[in-house]
Amino acid sequence: MGLLSDLLAAEGIVDADDVEWLHLVVGDWQLIADLSFADLVLWAPARIAEAAGGEGTGADPEGGTDTPEAGADGEAPEYRVIAHCRPTTGSTVYPHDEVGTLATAEERALLHEAHSQQRIVISQAAEPPLVGAEAVPVVRAGRVIAVLTRHTEEGRRQGSSRLERYYRSSATMLLSMIAEGAFPDLSAPSGAHRGEPRVGDGLIVLNREGRVRYASPNGVSVLHRLGHEGEIEGRYLAEVVSGLIAQLRPVDETLPLVLTGRAPWRTEVESGRVTVSLRAIPITRAGTRTGAIILARDVSEIRRRERELLSRDAMIREMHHRVKNNLQTVSALLRLQARRMESPESRAALEEAMRRVAIIAVVHDVLSQGVESEVDFDEIVDKGLRLTPELTSPELEVTLRRTASFGAISSADATSLALALTELVTNAIEHGFPLSAKPEGQDTLRGTVWVTPERVGDRLTVIIADDGVGLPPGGGPGSGLGTQIVRTLITSDLAGSIEWRPRDGGGTEALIDVPLRSDTV
Repeated sequence: MGLLSDLLAAEGIVDADDVEWLHLVVGDWQLIADLSFADLVLWAPARIAEAAGGEGTGADPEGGTDTPEAGADGEAPEYRVIAHCRPTTGSTVYPHDEVGTLATAEERALLHEAHSQQRIVISQAAEPPLVGAEAVPVVRAGRVIAVLTRHTEEGRRQGSSRLERYYRSSATMLLSMIAEGAFPDLSAPSGAHRGEPRVGDGLIVLNREGRVRYASPNGVSVLHRLGHEGEIEGRYLAEVVSGLIAQLRPVDETLPLVLTGRAPWRTEVESGRVTVSLRAIPITRAGTRTGAIILARDVSEIRRRERELLSRDAMIREMHHRVKNNLQTVSALLRLQARRMESPESRAALEEAMRRVAIIAVVHDVLSQGVESEVDFDEIVDKGLRLTPELTSPELEVTLRRTASFGAISSADATSLALALTELVTNAIEHGFPLSAKPEGQDTLRGTVWVTPERVGDRLTVIIADDGVGLPPGGGPGSGLGTQIVRTLITSDLAGSIEWRPRDGGGTEALIDVPLRSDTV
């Protein structure tokens, strides 16, 4: 089956606000299923008549949903399952996936009654899965946009333990809010969070004043880990928690709202090495707040691991930063040594080594600025190109241009690719624009080198082109150290290929074709 949006669109529910509301319901209904020990099924009016050539049901001209009309024979209209949720706290009533299933006649009658009368309806059926089932209209802005049904095993409907009674009553209150259009709350922070509290982690039920009416065994244990001793029920949760927190750092301003259940927010509290995640869900009836549900979870181990990851990332950035600094020191030493060399050949060799060390330093500089395993290769190339004018003579003026974007490149490929490109650009300048080619009567020889990348899937093609004198007789690139370095980097390190060829309009092109590794390598 497709995504919820696709299933809704197939039934004519395309209003953006309605679709978002149903997404929020489905995003939070695992909580209700677990509290209910029950399966939850979401139904939408099905567009059966439209498929048969009629006008259909379920969608109005504005893209919303109207009350589906009964058929000509008086039967209830069709409904289709668009989402299904099973409880993690008990066994399921539906062993098979129900999404896409059409309602039976008995189910249609129940769903239509809840939809048309905009109230919760309890099934009078004697056979599963409808025995004891409840149909809840999903209301937004005063309109019913879908129907939710709750299906509970017979043994769970009359839960005898105190925990089960509070669980089910909490779920019933949330279902009543759905029928009133008060849940989910649009002001609540959206999206799942790492360490999000779940029903089984700890449940605390507050009354209107913020006193604890009930705390599940796991909820009590969570507060004990924070350092609380003694009874919790009957006490103000805000007083209990605030007395456990050492005021060593600014407290989250949402904490009082969460601890009193006045706002649907999430927060975390710390006491020593213990970190507890809290989520508040205010309970309302007819627009009046009557209490709140607080979910609590000990996330100390999760936060400890996150801190370790942050520490590791910081260490990696510092490592790249120090490597960059050391390479720049080596480059500076090579520069000093080159200035002392009397032989032009020796000085040129040291300057080439200095440039190669400098481009590796550029790669580590970029890696030190982030923690991702991929780097913005355009930044590396642009910094590398700015190093090459140092090689040119005052009588040579070469313009360097990058004509497209490389995008993100794996750090495993970045150093080899950067070195290869820098060598090719350097060779293009040194061999493509000899001063002997300078026109008579001109003080400066001018030229252009283009770097043109193109990515197709997981392959990268780069053309380094110049408008210089072109390839020497025989068509080869030569056998110097720079060419050997490029061949080794491209064919061995990057598992790619390289080809030199004449450029249309004069000059030379070097074509690189390499496969790119993913960021997981």
